[in-house]
Amino acid sequence: MTLISSTPLLVEARKQGYGIVAFNVHTIEMLQAVVDAAEESRSPLILQTTVGTVKHLGIEYIAGAAKTAARQARVPIALHLDHCQDFELILQCMRAGYTSVMIDQSMHPFEKNVEMTRKVVEVARALNVNVEAELGKVGGVEDDIHVEDDMATLADPIECQRFVELTGVFTLAPAIGTAHGIYKGEPNIDFKRIQEIASRVEVPLVLHGGSGIPEAQVKRCVSLGMAKMNVATELKNAFTLSLKQFFTEHPDNLDPRSYMSVAKEVVKQMALEKMRLCGCTNKA
Repeated sequence: MTLISSTPLLVEARKQGYGIVAFNVHTIEMLQAVVDAAEESRSPLILQTTVGTVKHLGIEYIAGAAKTAARQARVPIALHLDHCQDFELILQCMRAGYTSVMIDQSMHPFEKNVEMTRKVVEVARALNVNVEAELGKVGGVEDDIHVEDDMATLADPIECQRFVELTGVFTLAPAIGTAHGIYKGEPNIDFKRIQEIASRVEVPLVLHGGSGIPEAQVKRCVSLGMAKMNVATELKNAFTLSLKQFFTEHPDNLDPRSYMSVAKEVVKQMALEKMRLCGCTNKA
């Protein structure tokens, strides 16, 4: 297979009432681990990279690894650029083979967000690339984007409807009370808001800040129309903590193949759990 646009995957997920997990990966081992999990569970998969990871690894390296995974896999795989504010970088990623991009202009007024999102959609439509945009402001830390709790704002359902109509965007990430990073307490998710947005907007909705949301709340979000759930911090932390534990238990083992194998298995198991949670197992 080849990398495919996430649009048909997410349209089907929303139609059938399950969610597809998008995993932020930062190393080849993390990428391999979530692909292995998708293969084992027969789940559609969205590989996701932040702008920071693109700058760290390089667009061509990431796209090359993802294309190799897609060729070898028996499940559909999409490659997504998360939270990008730079139009030129979005173009570079699409040219390299990314099949989904997020243009994040949520920090700007509604009209500016519409203008920039429509600009990306026009290019992406010709290339069969999915476009995701955000309305409202999701709190917390995502890569180098910081939104303080008191600056987070929830998406307005009527604005969501207008935004989709004006931009033609393929997927929408409305701020509904989740946050990037690990929650300090119970997430304050506005389920009524999700329901109202979903009643006005036909495109698949995206749940940002998926790390650490309790199981019952994730399932409720998915049932209300959240067809994609992003998992970043939880996966990154599990990967890193497994390395710390390995070196504590085996301080003299300096073979990367040894400790990376352990980290890969930890990431794979977490990915399997998230896929089960969102209901996308056996949906490939």
